[in-house]
Amino acid sequence: MDVTGAGAPIVAVVGVVGTLLSALLTQRAAERGRRREQERAERARARVREAEELRTCCVALNTACRQYLAALTDQLHALPRTEDPRAVRRRLTEARDLHRDAYAKAQLRLPDPVLALAGEVTRALGTLYGRLRRLDDGVPRPGDSPAAAQGEIDALWERLRELRRGMRADLGASGVFRPVLSEPEPHRRRPRPGVSRASSGC
Repeated sequence: MDVTGAGAPIVAVVGVVGTLLSALLTQRAAERGRRREQERAERARARVREAEELRTCCVALNTACRQYLAALTDQLHALPRTEDPRAVRRRLTEARDLHRDAYAKAQLRLPDPVLALAGEVTRALGTLYGRLRRLDDGVPRPGDSPAAAQGEIDALWERLRELRRGMRADLGASGVFRPVLSEPEPHRRRPRPGVSRASSGC
């Protein structure tokens, strides 16, 4: 019996099967490579989206804090005036609501060190808001005065600068952030009456 002749078909089949398996394995390896590349690209896109969302959150909070403090400053300057203060009060309410929404979103995104400072700023803004409302309503508590409110405003502008530096550091836009969570700095000189701090650099 011719073994060589009989084994030829087997060899051919094995060769064909080997070729098919090799092609299949190559295809699967290529698919795995494509999947890994797609996963890497998706992770990179997710990181970019997350960074952009965090940046948007920081910008919104910074803007809201500045507008809230500017509205509080306007409210202080409106105290001695006799004309209708409703427009100033309305702007203050709108700024307060805007800040509340921005801070609520920031609570879900900011890292703990920056969030701690943002919380301190928010509490200080709320304290100042209460003082100015009592002065505006004519029911001040002991210690409530325009001078005390102005001192708080001055200290809060400094706090906003510190918050901004913290957010920039977290976004990689500046150096190392070292939060300062101590008491506000001593009051600075009160600006001339009628001069708003809304344009102050923060």
